[in-house]
This record gives sequence, C-alpha cells and structure tokens, in this order.
Amino acid sequence: MKCMVIETFKPGKIDEVYERFKKKGRLLPVGLKYIDSWLSIDRTKCFQLMETEKFDLFDKWISNWNDLTDFEIIPVENSPTKTTPKGDATEEG
Repeated sequence: MKCMVIETFKPGKIDEVYERFKKKGRLLPVGLKYIDSWLSIDRTKCFQLMETEKFDLFDKWISNWNDLTDFEIIPVENSPTKTTPKGDATEEG
C-alpha cells in the first residue's frame, strides 16, 4: 500500500529535523519504504510518498520524529488520470 505522509514541522524545530536526519538518516523500520518527497515552499511541511504492507510500521517510524514534527498518513492509489512523462494518459491505474 502506498501512503502520502504529510509532516508539519513543529514551530522552531526545522533545523533540529534536518540535523537529526543528517546524523541518523530517515530512521525507517524494515518494511517501510521511502519513495520520494517534496518540501513546501515555506519549508513548514514535507510531503513523502511511502509504501508498506504493514501500516503499523508508521507508528514505529513516527516515534522517532514526533518530538519535532506532526504527522498525517493518507493511504493513496494511482489516479485514473495518471499520465506518462509525455503527458499522455496511461491505460493502467
């Protein structure tokens, strides 16, 4: 299952988030896969696409970061209007 993770950095904590990341990495448990991420222009939120077969692995991962950021986890699926890199609609969903 793929999930969109929305991290909202706690006020004044963004430097600590990146310092921990530099020292320890993502701190993902085995079975939780990072796919890609995007940062909001104002640097207050991070949007991460992740994948797992065990939703409860998010709890383990969040426990490493919840002192610095708040989390929203949203299960997602491919859109029926998914496009190819050229912008053409694909047949698969």
